[in-house]
Parts: sequence; C-alpha cells; structure tokens
Amino acid sequence: MKSDAQIKQDILDELVFEPNIDETQIGVIVEDGIVTLSGVVNEYHKKALANKVAKRVVGVKAVAEDIEVKYGEDFKKTDKEIAKAAVNALEWNAKIPEENIMVFVEDGYIYLSGNVAWDFQRKAAEHSLQNLLGVKGVVNNIEIKPVEKAKNIEEQITKALERYTNLMAKGIRVQVHDDTVQLKGRVHSLKERELIEKTAYKANGVRHVQNDIVVQSYPEFV
Repeated sequence: MKSDAQIKQDILDELVFEPNIDETQIGVIVEDGIVTLSGVVNEYHKKALANKVAKRVVGVKAVAEDIEVKYGEDFKKTDKEIAKAAVNALEWNAKIPEENIMVFVEDGYIYLSGNVAWDFQRKAAEHSLQNLLGVKGVVNNIEIKPVEKAKNIEEQITKALERYTNLMAKGIRVQVHDDTVQLKGRVHSLKERELIEKTAYKANGVRHVQNDIVVQSYPEFV
C-alpha cells in the first residue's frame, strides 16, 4: 500500500506531466490517503483539471480542493458578460437541452439550475462553462428527471459493470429504491469509483445515485 509521501509525489509528478497546469501554483497535502489541494491559478479550468489529476492517482481516497481562481485586470469580466457567455456556450452544445437550464452569475461564480433527462447532460452543462474567461467556479444544481420510469435498474447496472471487467463488478452491491440507486463495495481508485457511478446514471429511470463505495488501496482489496 502506498504511503502518503508516495501518493503526494505521484500527484506532483502528474501535475508536472500535465501541460495545462503550472505545478508550482498547486500545493499538495496528503493525510491517510486524503488529498488537499491549495494554491492560486489564473483560470478556472486549471482548478478543475488539478482536481481531476489528483483523483486519477492510485491510493487517493478523497480530494478536498481549496484552490483559488484569480484573474488579472486585463482578463476580468463582469457577471453580465459571464452570464451571456455561459448562455451562448450552452446553446452551442448539442448535448444540452439549454431551454431547461437557468443560469445565475454572482461574483464570477455560475449557478446552474433546472432539469435534464440524463446525467451526461448535467455534466456536459458544467464542463461547457469551465473554459469561459472570468469564471471562478461552477455550482451545478441541475436535477435529473428521467423521461422513462424506473424499470429493472439493478439488472441494467449489474450487466453493464460485467461488460467492463469482472474485477470491477466483483464486490459491488447495487440497491435500488424507486429512482434512487445506492452503490456499496470497495475499489482500488477514485477513478474506478467515479466510473461505476457514471455507469449507474446511464440506466433508464435513474434520478439519484448514492455512492457509498470505499476506495481501498492494494493489497487490502479482496
């Protein structure tokens, strides 16, 4: 099993390997596999990317992100300008039913509300806004309202996991209550945990996923 020092070094190496991030701007603290990221960056997408980089390192159990976004005077935008750019970005993304989404901007933070039929649409709306100039953060409050009623959800998810790898499906328990799915079990990494959650959201009729899967590093995984 990796030590905290090894995990920290792996994250720092990944940040160096990522061309879109200046690793000298990011601080990394690891305690019992829990990672805290800090620092100041000049674009929101760099903050989101640093979070993503940390999560893909084996041994990381969770990530607490405390990175601040500060734009230079030449790149600052008013909330009105950011809101207009956000609406345009949503309209240009074919995955998103923009007519169902509301945008509110305050002090550079974009707040999304409304409803979509699928989780991938919810995530696409958030990702569409990460590269906009002036954005400090995106708060995604979009709800999922499936078009189809919940039906055979547990079977759908279990078969999907089996199609990926037997190892991933091993020990993962799927419990369904109406349109809510609860996931339990253990995996090797946050990346696996998130992939299983993403798989659960793909099942017809799923509105909420409660992900209680625990990340446990080798060799304790059984």
